[in-house]
Amino acid sequence: MNEILVVTVNEVANARIARVVGPVYGTSIRSRTIVGNMLGGIRAIFGGSQEGYIAMVNQTRDEAIAALKAHAASLGANAVIGMRFDSGEFDAGQGQAMNEVTAYGTAVILEAVM
Repeated sequence: MNEILVVTVNEVANARIARVVGPVYGTSIRSRTIVGNMLGGIRAIFGGSQEGYIAMVNQTRDEAIAALKAHAASLGANAVIGMRFDSGEFDAGQGQAMNEVTAYGTAVILEAVM
């Protein structure tokens, strides 16, 4: 699979949109372990950076972008423009919080402009 370009802007320098393929998305859902949640709760009492949560959210975003690229490639696109993130948290039961991140944008076929 060729690399899919993903940008947050709607235009790419030295390229033109040959065809708009359509909307694409990629979603990832993760949770911390019960021990991780407990340790995070203890750290929250004293304040400061929540490194475990930061790492989890960043990994979730990376997975969402990978899924976005796979979706775009499956439709024959070579780029995604206007990429954005949406995220949320929900309770999976028994106090287990799940972090959800969706990356979305518009799949296009870009051609180089000489």
